Amino acid sequence: MPIRKTQKSPYQFALISASLIALASYLILLIYSSASVIISLLIFLISFIIIQYRIQGFLFKRVKELYQDLDMLDSSQINKSTISTDMDSLMQNIEEFAKDKKIEIEALKLKEQYRKEFIGNVAHELKTPIFTIQGYISNLLDGAMNDRELLNKYLKQTDNSIERLTYIIKDLDLITQLESSTLNLNISSFNMIDLITNIFDQLEIKSSKRNIKLVFDKKYNNEILVSADKERIVQVLTNLLVNSINYGRDKGTTEVSISDLTEEKLIVRVTDNGEGISEEHLPRLFERFYRVDISRSRKHGGSGLGLAIVKHIIDAHNENIYINSNPSVGSEFSFTLQKSL
Repeated sequence: MPIRKTQKSPYQFALISASLIALASYLILLIYSSASVIISLLIFLISFIIIQYRIQGFLFKRVKELYQDLDMLDSSQINKSTISTDMDSLMQNIEEFAKDKKIEIEALKLKEQYRKEFIGNVAHELKTPIFTIQGYISNLLDGAMNDRELLNKYLKQTDNSIERLTYIIKDLDLITQLESSTLNLNISSFNMIDLITNIFDQLEIKSSKRNIKLVFDKKYNNEILVSADKERIVQVLTNLLVNSINYGRDKGTTEVSISDLTEEKLIVRVTDNGEGISEEHLPRLFERFYRVDISRSRKHGGSGLGLAIVKHIIDAHNENIYINSNPSVGSEFSFTLQKSL
């Protein structure tokens, strides 16, 4: 509810008060002295100066305390030139301050909720492989190691759990470096067509298990050179293609296209005809450990940090990443890169 601003300034108050005092003095002196006008003017001036000085000093002290209580400024920075004693201005400042603080409080609440979710997700992601390893080792110590078949099975499962734990730790370390800006990018010029073709070859066995084809949208006869960190862009495209395989449709297709965006930028698109993602999940899709389908995500393994790392790598290049998805239709992830001119 807005505050009504009917307060008068110290100057107005002092002027009115001094005028009343001078008028009263004039009426009294009119009876006893012929120099009543001159004396009344002197009384007016003296009264105005005293009242103005006292009221301004009083209000300045109170306003200074108010600003200190609100922690808006350091006391060393507060002086008569930086703080207005006008009540209208003060009330406006307080309203603006209250709005800003309300926004800050809401942001802090969201951050606190995010922190709790993140800690819970980290704990769950770490304890799952650890407890699995503990269970297999306990069974082996209880006598299962004497059974050759069980021994090989449990050791293989233990190795898988250790590998997943390693993925999580490595990805956490990488995302920490990206967020703290301590990871140096090795910018170089390279051909995107060759890079994508190599990734297709590396993922051929994985995609063939789901009968998913990894293809270009068309035949690219010429080189497409970009300026970026080649190793990190490999990581970006690998994560996006692996996601399209994991959540794609059996006998489906994942298509990669490259096109000009501006004279200096190009855009890379990774499009699949898989399950798609509901709109409600899109704003949080790049959060750490966020999973659209928890049970199916954990079935495919991984650290749960893939898309978060993708976003941070693209941000580190000062580029943009976009997502467009429709349930039962498919998803398209796209990101921009600097051309190598």
